[in-house]
Amino acid sequence: MRFHPFVDLLLLICFFKTDASGIAVEQDTYPTKPGDHKLSISVGGIERIYLLHLPFSYDHKRQLPLVIVLHGGGGNGENIARMSKMSEKADKDGFITVYPYGSGRFRERLLTWNAGNCCGYALDHKIDDVSFIRVLIEELERNLRIDPKRIYAAGISNGGKMSYVLACKLSDKIAAIAPVAGSMEHPACNPSQPVSVIIFHGTDDEHILYEGGKPKKQADSHERVDSPVSFAVSYWVKNNKCSTRPTRKELGNVLIETHADGDRRTAVVLYTIKGGKHSWPGGTRGWIFGDEPTQEISATDLMWEFFKHHPKQ
Repeated sequence: MRFHPFVDLLLLICFFKTDASGIAVEQDTYPTKPGDHKLSISVGGIERIYLLHLPFSYDHKRQLPLVIVLHGGGGNGENIARMSKMSEKADKDGFITVYPYGSGRFRERLLTWNAGNCCGYALDHKIDDVSFIRVLIEELERNLRIDPKRIYAAGISNGGKMSYVLACKLSDKIAAIAPVAGSMEHPACNPSQPVSVIIFHGTDDEHILYEGGKPKKQADSHERVDSPVSFAVSYWVKNNKCSTRPTRKELGNVLIETHADGDRRTAVVLYTIKGGKHSWPGGTRGWIFGDEPTQEISATDLMWEFFKHHPKQ
């Protein structure tokens, strides 16, 4: 039965709404069509937003991996999607990607994560971002075909710090993490399961120093001292019971150190970018005045290759 064309148009408008970015958001049903979908859930009485990308190969018939990508301080889901190019990788290799939005005074702009010693609104208001990500994973598992053994998290800067928190607090859910230009600051990390870790960090990063210490450049008003990259490496090597003597390989300006043979086939890998700054290797600048990323490697390609080989056992 067909309605009048005008009524059809009204029904279509009611079913779809389009935000300022042009991303369609389905109403009253969960999206299953490939592409980008901006959605929200309530966590602790607070509306939390996320950008979901379903790859071209998604058909709701087989389980796919899930990669959670966390934006940096002051960013949002669309920002990190552009910077990391993770959706393009998802379309090519067949996995689901989700870009959660942090919190802030503005609904979708200038957002942060509560990640131990940083940052901004989320830290000031003690936002429970761990609960948000847990609820988000459970929401996606209910509505999509997610492989529970292949759930991963990546993030840059404040989002990189948050990925360490997730490894500490959600090790029952997350198989591996990939912090980019972040530091591990969670004071009470006690994961119930081993978590594989791949780290990307530049030696000339002035926002989160490779050797740790007070930032040389900082947008956040909180005084802080960041831990060195070596602290995160040594913690996860010990926690995962990996080999303490890494294999080393150099590719141009990139040093790769791999600690293998961990419990439940876990590993810890560090990519040190000599001269690298506060950016996503192989990606784009986070904003017009952001640091230029190296194009010698693609963090997105490398972390996905790492993720593929480190599911939960």
